[in-house]
Amino acid sequence: MSTKKVLIIGIVSVICVCIGIFFITRPRRDKDVEPAENAESLPGVYTAQEIEDAKQIVRDQFTETFTGCTLTDLWYDEEISRKQADEWAEQYEAKDALVLLSNFDVDASGGDGSLNPNSTYTDWNWILVRNSDSEAWTLKTWGY
Repeated sequence: MSTKKVLIIGIVSVICVCIGIFFITRPRRDKDVEPAENAESLPGVYTAQEIEDAKQIVRDQFTETFTGCTLTDLWYDEEISRKQADEWAEQYEAKDALVLLSNFDVDASGGDGSLNPNSTYTDWNWILVRNSDSEAWTLKTWGY
């Protein structure tokens, strides 16, 4: 065999191995499962109004506290909230806990100085609790 043929066979073999490794190691998804980007439209633990009430509390707090920042996204992900809710409710001795997520931009001032100037924060958590279904949400903490 010529050197050229050996080189071509070697390159093709390496490419085939790389493709095989890619397909073996990548996460598999069932065809009928869609990513849970924002579970608000699905029936769940909280009503759309309860979630909107919680969001408004976060918006108000953000406006008051995060000077020099712009809230770009605020959403409820039921899967994430369910995973964390029991722990947060227990920590704050509450019946219910709800986790909201947000993205926001920070201007050159760095907000109050605790944030990185000219940056974007993603998947920032907002933790709200309440002791009954008729009680308003109380914002307890935020961050990562």
